[in-house]
Amino acid sequence: MIRSLWTGTTGMNAQQLNLDVIANNLANVSTTGFKKSRADFQDLMYQIMRVPGSQSSVDTESPTGIQVGLGVRPAAVQKLFTQGDLIQTGNEFDVAIEGPGFFQVDLPNGETAYTRAGAFKIDGNGRLTTSDGYPITPGITIPGGSRQVTISETGVISAIIGDDTTSTEIGTFETVTFTNNGGLLAVGRNLFRDTDASGTAQAGTPGDDGYGLLLQSFIEGSNVNIVEEMATMITTQRAYEINSKSIQTSDEMMQTTNNMV
Repeated sequence: MIRSLWTGTTGMNAQQLNLDVIANNLANVSTTGFKKSRADFQDLMYQIMRVPGSQSSVDTESPTGIQVGLGVRPAAVQKLFTQGDLIQTGNEFDVAIEGPGFFQVDLPNGETAYTRAGAFKIDGNGRLTTSDGYPITPGITIPGGSRQVTISETGVISAIIGDDTTSTEIGTFETVTFTNNGGLLAVGRNLFRDTDASGTAQAGTPGDDGYGLLLQSFIEGSNVNIVEEMATMITTQRAYEINSKSIQTSDEMMQTTNNMV
């Protein structure tokens, strides 16, 4: 009886974590470049009361044995890097990646982070930055008086400067890929950091083999599917209720036993 109490408890804890992940996905349904998460679970160890294949008599063996599970535990919370919807904005400094790749961002501490959120801005020095003012790498500066800024699919930035009648190349975008996107460390603010699990960043030119193309005046929306998350949330709620019911039932059975004394 006590065993079922603790097993039900692990189930409730697991479903609470699952709901936490779903809630964060739904909270970021409008976050540019957001990648949804999924919780994965594993069953816990088993109490072996009879080993499968053990002798049940001189001439027979137990075909299945008796193995009683002791619950569930979280195994991973994985980021899913599927493509989000591409949303046209009309802003010349909005850039979306269609396909694999990340933009590089310089952090104030000198380290590099990575993002799929291409809602870039211009700071007081003309540098192309994130919404938090972090400059992108390699650095891109838009000269004063520039107009008709264009960004090609391969990352070449051109603009007409001052009284010129022809456009001038003023910089290029560079994107990076990783061996294992799921191993990236999410640090908030639409940023990721590389880890040993993700592998090192591999820089390349947009449009090259294995690197996505750039789309100017587009941003990549969140890849959260609201209907899918709502359905999962309902399933999670029911699973939580069922686990709590198993605890309640175990308690009632213990109470019945106590009343027999």
